[in-house]
Amino acid sequence: MPTSYSFGRQSLRRGCGPSHPATVSPYHKQWIYTAVIILIISCWIPLGAAISLDDTPRSTETTLLIDPRIPVFVDGHWQIMSEDEHRQLVRRQPGTETFTIDVSAATATSSVQPTSTVASGPLPTPFDGALASNFSGDDGGGTCLAFLTSVLADPTFQACYPISMLLEGSVAFFQAMKNRVQITQVLEVGCHANKTTCTSFLKDLAEKLKSNDNCGEDFQKQNAVVVQAYKGMTAYEEIYGATCLTEPETSQYCFINAVTNLTTASNVYLYKLPLNSSLPKTALPDCDFCTRETMKIYQSASADRSKFIANTYVKAAEQIDAECGPTFVSAALPDPLPGSAAASMAQAPSLLLLSLLFVTVSRWIR
Repeated sequence: MPTSYSFGRQSLRRGCGPSHPATVSPYHKQWIYTAVIILIISCWIPLGAAISLDDTPRSTETTLLIDPRIPVFVDGHWQIMSEDEHRQLVRRQPGTETFTIDVSAATATSSVQPTSTVASGPLPTPFDGALASNFSGDDGGGTCLAFLTSVLADPTFQACYPISMLLEGSVAFFQAMKNRVQITQVLEVGCHANKTTCTSFLKDLAEKLKSNDNCGEDFQKQNAVVVQAYKGMTAYEEIYGATCLTEPETSQYCFINAVTNLTTASNVYLYKLPLNSSLPKTALPDCDFCTRETMKIYQSASADRSKFIANTYVKAAEQIDAECGPTFVSAALPDPLPGSAAASMAQAPSLLLLSLLFVTVSRWIR
């Protein structure tokens, strides 16, 4: 009995009977489809996890966790006390010790001239209402609380006096915004820091914050205070430019006019854009010099695609143009900086391999 074989896509024949095409049974085809789907999902899970760990979640609302305990600086270090413990400490001490921020080492880069107004009290500081807010470690403290405490005591940090870390993380700053004199005092300190030096310092500080030796665990858990600190550190440069911007005719800070303007409260939302907050749909900022120049600062900063402003700029610009005219501000992002595009480009080979794998297997099982 003759026997013949053919390979590839030719028919398989044995003996003298009719030829039959080489096919995959429905049972095996279903199994192969299932295996491919599981393989693709298993490849996507670590890829998605890697991307999500580097980015804090984008939201339009900010949640501030308030701890009722009071951080008190005693004998060279911070202690977290209840109100009763704090009252007992005050009774034991003969007087109150006042801490001031030394800005003598800071280099003035702003064109605004300091006024003769003397601060009537201590300046606002970051985390003045929620420093001990459920950190990982024993008793909610651990390495993260120690790291943030050391940051606040660092002379370079105090000289930089980052307004970006006060916008969402200071109760006293919120109160100061209600008073033109007080908020002016705050800005004059922050705007006379060396922007270049402080940008580099705070960028490095943000990387240290994410380290497992400091606040890495709390950063991954999206602890509100840690996320606020990270956003404030990374957005320092563009918030410095926006809050220190002045009107040419009056030499007044645009930020002060925004927070004290009772008729156009929407202007305040512009200063939250670099902190990953979107412009509310009902917000209609003024079509003036301050809005246009602030958006120019943000557009320039968005060239670094790793910054939060790159996420929020376009929609905000389109919303402003809808109110002020189609060319009032540019609604396009600038060309990305080479380094900031590296992360997204690194994902391309993995996605390409997955696509090729899917196409190859699909053709094979048909």
